[in-house]
Amino acid sequence: MDPAVTTSTAPPLPGDAERLAALRRMKRVATSLLVVAAAVFAVSFALQDDVAWLGYVRAAAEGAMVGAIADWFAVTALFRHPLGIPIPHTAIIPRRKDEIGASLGAFVEHEFLSDEVVLGKLRSIGISRRVGGWLAEPANAERVTAEAAVAARGILTLLGDDDVEDVIERLARRHLFEPEWGPAIGRLGSSLVAADQQRAAVDAALEKAESWLAAHPEAFGRMVSERLPRWMPGFVDRLVDDRAHREVLAFVRAVRADHAHPLRVAIDRYLAELADDLQHDPDMIARVERLKAELLASPRVREFAGETWGAVKSTLEEGLADPASELRTALRDAVVEVGTRLSSDEALAAKVDAWLTDAAAYVVRNYRHEIAGVITETVERWDPRETTEKLELQVGRDLQFIRINGTVVGALAGLAIYSIATALHALAG
Repeated sequence: MDPAVTTSTAPPLPGDAERLAALRRMKRVATSLLVVAAAVFAVSFALQDDVAWLGYVRAAAEGAMVGAIADWFAVTALFRHPLGIPIPHTAIIPRRKDEIGASLGAFVEHEFLSDEVVLGKLRSIGISRRVGGWLAEPANAERVTAEAAVAARGILTLLGDDDVEDVIERLARRHLFEPEWGPAIGRLGSSLVAADQQRAAVDAALEKAESWLAAHPEAFGRMVSERLPRWMPGFVDRLVDDRAHREVLAFVRAVRADHAHPLRVAIDRYLAELADDLQHDPDMIARVERLKAELLASPRVREFAGETWGAVKSTLEEGLADPASELRTALRDAVVEVGTRLSSDEALAAKVDAWLTDAAAYVVRNYRHEIAGVITETVERWDPRETTEKLELQVGRDLQFIRINGTVVGALAGLAIYSIATALHALAG
């Protein structure tokens, strides 16, 4: 592995200071036992010729020293070279760090990311009901809505206005301008005329015409007078204006009152023929297409795209920023509704659980190696020395008990061996 790559270190964990203090304390205890055993050995070895039973003490102390030193070597060899001497098969963790990481990744891949483990756990916990119960709480729904609003506002900020306007313009050109307008308008018109839907528009036009005529007789009179010869006397103009106004107003009222009036019939017939021409008359279709081409060439298409996006973006930004807006309220209510349904609708919950289980199965089957590879790659990036210190910090205190137990067991073994040897010697003598 390239040393230049090994620059990352294992991150500190909570409680490291307490673990370090406990590790140092246990090291002192284990070392103190070795020192005590050495002192007892020295005294008993010097006096055993004068005091016979001190031979047993010496044997026990001797075994204790051997056990303590052997286990100190074994524990130390895991993390570093004992006394700094590069003895073969020592400093195992720093020397084989990458292999350990690879083994750990493989273990996680095959034992923790197997189909049986992952899918069995997902099926047993009922994800949809738990999530549904959590989302059904208004406070949690508000939290989800707020986070979603922040994310949506971030997306709106990232979107370039020109790019969005280009998309809107392309969609408008593709879906509004590329198809022929005439047949589509004709089919719509035929449907409206067949359903007698044009009557409301005719009634509205007649109502407006009647209202205007009743309120503006002078304006109508001027329109008529302007078309009379100038040599006619003024009183004749006024008579003609008044008579024409009354006749036209009466005609409009008659058309409004009579739904079978000939003018209405003529309008209906004209609209039906126009709708048919828009669908089948090549000249009419061509005229509509020329009108569409003129509209398409107009800069208003681009302006329309910009105005549309600007209005949508402004509305979304304002709605997402205001917790009391209708948009945020609707989103929050929708989240609560989803949560309530997930927690109460058994059929829906089962479908969601099945979907999540299938999705997890797909991810596990296709990406378990990459997921486990994160462990291997992370360990490979750690610095060997600091990795060793981290691991020793986590398990070193327990390993010191091996040294303590080795001292005690060594003492008992030394005493037992010496006692048996002494007894056999006595029997042989």
